[in-house]
Amino acid sequence: MKIQKKSVINLFYIPAVILFLVFVIYPFIQGIRLSFTNWNGYSQSMKFVGIKNYARLFQDANVKTALVNTLIYGVMSTVIQNILGLGYALFLNTKFKGRSLVRTIIYMPVMIAPLIMGYIMYFFFQYDGGAVNDILTALHMEPVDLLVHSGTAIRIIVFVNSLQFVGVAMVIYLAGLQNVPNMYYEAAMIDGATFWERFKHITIPLLMPAISSSTILNLIGGLKLFDLVMALTSGGPGFSTHSLSTLVTNQYFSAQSAGYASAIGIFSFLLIMIISNVVMGYFDKKEVDA
Repeated sequence: MKIQKKSVINLFYIPAVILFLVFVIYPFIQGIRLSFTNWNGYSQSMKFVGIKNYARLFQDANVKTALVNTLIYGVMSTVIQNILGLGYALFLNTKFKGRSLVRTIIYMPVMIAPLIMGYIMYFFFQYDGGAVNDILTALHMEPVDLLVHSGTAIRIIVFVNSLQFVGVAMVIYLAGLQNVPNMYYEAAMIDGATFWERFKHITIPLLMPAISSSTILNLIGGLKLFDLVMALTSGGPGFSTHSLSTLVTNQYFSAQSAGYASAIGIFSFLLIMIISNVVMGYFDKKEVDA
């Protein structure tokens, strides 16, 4: 009876497996195949070029710029999101009037599509009619084109991405804090431990699973950042704010070099996979049992 029931349950896996094969595995295999061709994305014919696209990738200055930007978007966003998220979680883990409202307000940006968030923030930072420049003008100061300089534009992208998804880190840390037994804090307070000592020796070690989850999720999100970059700068000025994800789109549609775009996409996938596994392995060693 149990064997029959298990067989019936296994049948429910089939639709999910089929969808995964059709929409994930097959496109991925096709992307690998296309990365070894010179296909332009439109022609009915293509030519096998071996590892030529990958050799070009490591010599392309635009790829190097996009790689550096991708690491900046991923690492800086993760650091900011985790620091702010943990701070919010510590604050909201205490009881005060209006706590649920504050949680909702902090988490609300997560529910907005990143592309929409990018366009909303564009109207804040654009030169003509942007909210920031309107404020500067009202204060009798000269307006500033914030998105025309790559350094400033990259900082804005990191800021907006961090602001939007800090709620994810907050929720993860809140869940982690609520699973830390109070008896540890009570014992530490009896021994005269300060807040910082309790935070360092109790909160952080027991929050390692939450820190690991939050870091991995935010890191992957930052490393594959696409929507905000396209909405705020479209990778400009020039190629200076492109991430690897947006560079794939640029090479596929604008440069009509689908084979090369596929090679960049595969490289981006491997980069994210390697970094994620290294970070995950590091945090696995840091976890302790409550």
